Amino acid sequence: MKKFWKWKNQTVTNQETQEPMVERTLFLNGTIAEESWFDDDVTPKLFKDELLSGSGDITVWINSPGGDCVAAAQIYNMLMDYKGNVTVKIDGIAASAASVIAMAGTKVMVSPVSMLMIHNPATVAMGDATEMQKAIAMLDEVKESIINAYEIKTGMSRAKLSHMMDAETWMDAHTAVDLGFADEILMRPGETPVENKADGPMLFSRAAVTNSLMDKLAAKCRIQQKPAVNERSVDTLMERLNLIRNHI
Repeated sequence: MKKFWKWKNQTVTNQETQEPMVERTLFLNGTIAEESWFDDDVTPKLFKDELLSGSGDITVWINSPGGDCVAAAQIYNMLMDYKGNVTVKIDGIAASAASVIAMAGTKVMVSPVSMLMIHNPATVAMGDATEMQKAIAMLDEVKESIINAYEIKTGMSRAKLSHMMDAETWMDAHTAVDLGFADEILMRPGETPVENKADGPMLFSRAAVTNSLMDKLAAKCRIQQKPAVNERSVDTLMERLNLIRNHI
């Protein structure tokens, strides 16, 4: 079975007790749920068995563009229910469903060069108007469930989170920390975190960029009205023609 996760266990020395301990690390790479989580109970069960095969704190490295929101929900729930501390480290990208999994961390850390993206859920549907309405209602409920995870982690209002998802919002490391999606930026031991010098969060919104581009194109392509000239009415022209005829 092809998996999108990988466990790595290694023995390290506890700095406080100087006793050997097992350090457990989970890597979530690539698209989530390359094997279907809808029809196959083996995949989530296998992940849970591997998660619970040991104890103690775990570190979860995430570099994923997202994928199946159902699979992400199951992983989120398993990590939230895990007895030990869960440290999430985003080293590349945590987008879409992967950003939901990241919210399960006891502590969420982001690389200075990583990105986090949130957007609305999507699906493929076919059928008549009734079926389309059902699909829309389903997506609305899925969105509300995703907002639950973001709200718990960030403390932001549901309305603001909803607008950010509508716009497909991309965040750099500083913005993710500023908005509460992450707790701190990954640094080398002894390094001092660099403060964000920007005036406010640096967000990239696809909707905002598209609207700005369309406004610029509309302004560029707008046809300028020519200044009005002294025009004569049809009646005036007819009068002058008749006057000319009378003198011929």
